[in-house]
Amino acid sequence: MTDLRLIMFDCDGTLVDSQHVIFAAMNHAFDRHGMACPDLNAVRRVVGLGLVEAVAELVPQLDRKTHVDLAESYKDAFGHLRHDPLHTEPLFPGVREALETLSGAGYLLGVATGKSRRGLASTLKLHGMRDLFVTLQTADDAPSKPHPGMLDNALSATGARREDTVMIGDTVFDIHMARSAGVHPLGVSWGYHPAEELTDAGARHVLGDYAGLSPWLGTLWEKAA
Repeated sequence: MTDLRLIMFDCDGTLVDSQHVIFAAMNHAFDRHGMACPDLNAVRRVVGLGLVEAVAELVPQLDRKTHVDLAESYKDAFGHLRHDPLHTEPLFPGVREALETLSGAGYLLGVATGKSRRGLASTLKLHGMRDLFVTLQTADDAPSKPHPGMLDNALSATGARREDTVMIGDTVFDIHMARSAGVHPLGVSWGYHPAEELTDAGARHVLGDYAGLSPWLGTLWEKAA
């Protein structure tokens, strides 16, 4: 390839299945403040947002200070749970193979996630994947999705053009962020928002598995040419 082509990935729900440890940490956080935690489906719906924004979506009737306090309690709980062998963040099937194939083909790879820098670093270290990515954009670096800031930062860091960039994610937040940034939005069907919602939000396609990623990208560039 002569052009820089950048493929950005969401993390939770796209690369790793973290829903159960996220839900456990949220349960701990709400319990610490004497409140009942919303159910798993409600928590899945806000995965991908920045942490304070996610808590605010779950309990909008509470004030900003309580949202921040709950978010801090969540971070403490998540840090402890990460070392518990009962709570894991496994890769989705085909992730490593897809990333290695794309990297070997000359694509630039990056991550845009609602995780903190520390949280993302821990996940990538756990799976031995840090060296596959040239740019890591987190909730510490830009406003929460669907704001395009993380993608804008990635474009600036890599020099890739918007028309040569794809954002892959499992939530409407990812799709809206991609559209706001002017990059190609691609959904995945195995995450935390239904495929039809991703399509309605503007995803150009929704992958059924990682084996379909390279062929879809090849078709995208052929059409662009």
